[in-house]
Amino acid sequence: MLETIAIVLVVLWILGLVSSYTMGGFIHALLVIAIVVILIRVIQGRSA
Repeated sequence: MLETIAIVLVVLWILGLVSSYTMGGFIHALLVIAIVVILIRVIQGRSA
């Protein structure tokens, strides 16, 4: 589930970069969230 959310957020970020810069701040916030989710997933995977 977390991987799916992260992938969706990264895709939205990339679409935001190529389509418009008006929502730049929001799109970059989504990217940060996606990176955090991926890091949490990796950490949980290693500790399990």
